Order: sequence, then structure tokens, then C-alpha cells
Amino acid sequence: MTVQTVQTDTWYEVQNPDQVLSPALLIYEERIAFNIDLMIKIAGSADRLVPHVKTHKMVEVTQMQLEAGITKFKCATIAEAEMLALAGAKWVLIAYQLVGPNIERLFALQEKYPEVHFASLLDSLNSAQNLNKSSQGRSSFVFIDVNNGMNRSGFPVQQGLFKLYQEIAQLDNLQLEGLHVYDGHIREADFAKRKAHSDTDFELVNQLRNTLIETGYPTPMIIAGGSPTFTVHVQREDVFCSPGTCLLWDWGYGDRFLDQPFQHAAVLATRVISKPAENIITIDLGHKAVATENPIDRRFRFLNLTQYEVMSQSEEHGVIQVAEWNSIQVGDLLYALPYHICPTVALHESATVVKNRTVLDKWSILARKRMISV
Repeated sequence: MTVQTVQTDTWYEVQNPDQVLSPALLIYEERIAFNIDLMIKIAGSADRLVPHVKTHKMVEVTQMQLEAGITKFKCATIAEAEMLALAGAKWVLIAYQLVGPNIERLFALQEKYPEVHFASLLDSLNSAQNLNKSSQGRSSFVFIDVNNGMNRSGFPVQQGLFKLYQEIAQLDNLQLEGLHVYDGHIREADFAKRKAHSDTDFELVNQLRNTLIETGYPTPMIIAGGSPTFTVHVQREDVFCSPGTCLLWDWGYGDRFLDQPFQHAAVLATRVISKPAENIITIDLGHKAVATENPIDRRFRFLNLTQYEVMSQSEEHGVIQVAEWNSIQVGDLLYALPYHICPTVALHESATVVKNRTVLDKWSILARKRMISV
């Protein structure tokens, strides 16, 4: 049975719980603002940041970043890119290689928001040639996606990347802006080990940049890392950083990356709906409200419940074994911290906004959609 100490700082509790539906995603506006400010302080300036929006997917959170001075953003889907445009962003990298009908969707997005600088990724000459042909006289801004060890996407940094850069740079309808280097495979909890791993994997990228400059190419814009290696890449010169999870933070990163003191700004609200057997309670937090890619004991952590074990989950139910069964009543409100916030957010149509411990509003999680208008 999990023995979890209830936090003495009950920052997560709301003063008007009757305004909280369940299950619900609660987001805490002051804490998001704190995380944005801390992100900028770590980076040294807002200009060093190209934060990813795949975690929050919300217009209002993007506008908080814009108001803090952040001007460049990264996303993974065309819907996220359109959400950014609606929020007022003027520079957007779709960190994905677009294929099939999504290429035409990119052009439609550009036509709808001509004031926004949209770019996308490429990791092969064939994809570059296809995009160049589809552009038909229009300029498509692109970055080369670099695989420096994660092996999820990108052109291998050790296999003729300079030649690919040369070939793409010669295509008439493409404007090659730089390199995108995501190293999500680097997750060591110890900062020194994480830095050593990142430095080793990034060395060939440094060499490529130097070669490009020596050959006469404009200095490439390099966008590197995510939240885990954020505190590593900020120490490099002329590298833009793209953390994303740190805006809301979660249990998984919060416990692992202690060198990044971001605040948890998103919590799941759930209620006890049944006491079907002695020492068993059932809550309304099932598969459809929290990410379930991890084992059942690593999906969420209660903030106001001790001595419990998550026994099972189904679509709309969570079954919990508890020690203090008699003190728990049907209808009690529990607060749970997700292990992985990004896919958890995508399960909710809206977020309940808490400020000064009071539920004030709901913000649409607009970019959870696969399509907004194009």
C-alpha cells in the first residue's frame, strides 16, 4: 500500500469546491505565471526560448507567454499551430515532418494567417523535394530535423548531414533556417550525468554548425532539447531552447529533475462515488481522464490521501484500497497529481482555472483537436 504524506501546503485546495465538476483538470494561474517567469530566468532572456505548446494546448496560456515577452513557439500538429496563430503568435515551428494531405493543410494555414511565420521539419531529401514541388513558387520555411541519438525521427547526425543541408539549401522554394535537435532520450536524474550525455550527443551538431559557417552559409538557427535538457542547452551559445512540460509540470519530471524547481500547476479533481466493500473506495477518475501509458501505480498520486493503493481502473472508474475507510465519505473531493501531464491534458475538453484558491473560469484546450479550421 502506498504511504503518501499529505502535503502541509494545501495550495491545490479550492475554496469553492461546488464549482468543480469531476473528473476535471484544474490549472493554477499563479503557478503557470511562476513557471513562465522561471523558464525565462533560466534561459537568461525570453529571446532564447522557443517553448513547445504540446503540453497545455491553450490560447490563454500562450497569451500569458506572449505577455511575458516570448515571441517564438514550437508545436507538433497543425491544430496546435493554428491555436498559436489565434493566440497572437507570429513565429511558429511545427516540429514535425509533414506528409500527405498535411502539406496542403500547411499551405492553407499560411494563407489564412499570412502575418505568421510558419516553418516545419524535414529529415530526408525525398521529403524536401516533395515539399519543394508542392510549394509551386511559394516559399516554405524549413528546419532539418537532426537525430542525435533518440532514433525517433530526424536525419542521423553522423551520416552525411552536411551534404543533406547543401542539397536542401539549393531547392528553389524552400528557405532553410536551421537545425532542430530534440534529445528526449536524455533523462538522467543526476544533472552532471545528463549534461555529460547531452554534451557528447551534441558534439557533432556543434561540428556541423562550424562547418556550415566556415563554408559560407548563414549561421543556422539551432533549436534544441525539451524540458529534461533545458538546463543543459541554456549553457550553450547561440542555441534556442524549447521546454514545454515545465509550464504545468508533473510528478514524473518533478521527482526526477530536481535542478528545475518548477511548480506543479495542474491537478486532477476527482470524487469518491462509491464504497463498494470494506477498505475499498471508487472514484470517478478512469482511463478517460488521466494518461494510462504507465503502470497503474504510476499514473497519478493523491495529494490529500494517505495509505492507499490503486487497485484497478476502467473507463470511468478508479478502484482504490484505503486504510482509513471509515473517515472517507461518498462525495469527498480528492486531488491527484498526474505522472504524465501532456497526454492527460489532451483527454480534457477544457481546464478549470483556479486563481487565489478560487475557481474563476474555464479555458478551452483548443488544440487537443486534430483540426480547428484547416
